[in-house]
Amino acid sequence: MRTLARRLVTIVPTLFGVVIVTFLLTRVLPGDPAAYFAGPTADQASIEQIRTALGLDRPLPVQFAAYVRDLATGNLGNALSTGQPVLSELATRLPASAELTLGALILSMAVAIPLGILAAVREGSLIDHACRVVTTAGVSLPVFFTGLLFVYLFYYLLGWAPAPVGRLDVYLSEPPRITGFLTLDSLLAGDLEVVRAALAQLALPAATLALFSLAPIARMTRASMLSVLSSEFVRTARAAGLKPRTVVLTYAFRNAMLPVVTTLGMVFSFLLGANVLVEKVFAWPGIGSFAVEALIQSDYAPVQGFVLAMALLYVALNLAIDLIYGLIDPRVRLDA
Repeated sequence: MRTLARRLVTIVPTLFGVVIVTFLLTRVLPGDPAAYFAGPTADQASIEQIRTALGLDRPLPVQFAAYVRDLATGNLGNALSTGQPVLSELATRLPASAELTLGALILSMAVAIPLGILAAVREGSLIDHACRVVTTAGVSLPVFFTGLLFVYLFYYLLGWAPAPVGRLDVYLSEPPRITGFLTLDSLLAGDLEVVRAALAQLALPAATLALFSLAPIARMTRASMLSVLSSEFVRTARAAGLKPRTVVLTYAFRNAMLPVVTTLGMVFSFLLGANVLVEKVFAWPGIGSFAVEALIQSDYAPVQGFVLAMALLYVALNLAIDLIYGLIDPRVRLDA
């Protein structure tokens, strides 16, 4: 418990650095939010009036002090584009991004880990070459290009997928909001039609992100398994007459999991950034598309809130990985 508290204390300087960098970067970006929201026909006096109302006429240190003071009270500001508090906008949109990211990660793990294990067990075989081809394609193809390609192929040409119009077809009603995860809420409501529709809408964007994340997971699984399979304890287990399945899954894979878990943490953080592009391609109403729209409009508060939320998720993820290490391998200590 003491180690966990010490880790939490070290998070504070990191988050404060994120706050400083984000604040400064938003101020040096091109564009003037006052001019944008005043409209193209506004005169200079009107623009200056809006700038004063937003506090943009004050010196940067004064603006930063006001921003930190608001953060201390849990106030992330208001989104000028929607007129709503940034915190409520993020809370409303975060489940959509989380559902997409987790769905992609689960899909990529379901494919990449067995593929990496088989490629390591049957090194040099056809499945090993297939693993290399798939991982190379996942690394080489930009995520937005993959998304557009999937839309063109599966929606436009084949008609297998629904239109990329968000989380649910416009003719269906969302279930009562409980968790914010549309598939889970529709299951809890017992509406199987909405469940099928939500999964159909989720399939293409999740597959796009999964292909992007599949490559590093499969490559790390294969490399880690190859290293463990050549170890003495694996040769001893085989010499003892244990079944190959038991040797691979019980002995080899358990010892190969630590590097894979580390890769999963990094991949999840990559997905948090990559889903910004995927959300725009598939009109997914998550925090990524919200941040991009705010950035185009030079709306500072949502961009700062988005970056801070991503930093918090990334730090929490790394802390969770440290805790998982101790569960996988008791020899790993959190204070090491």
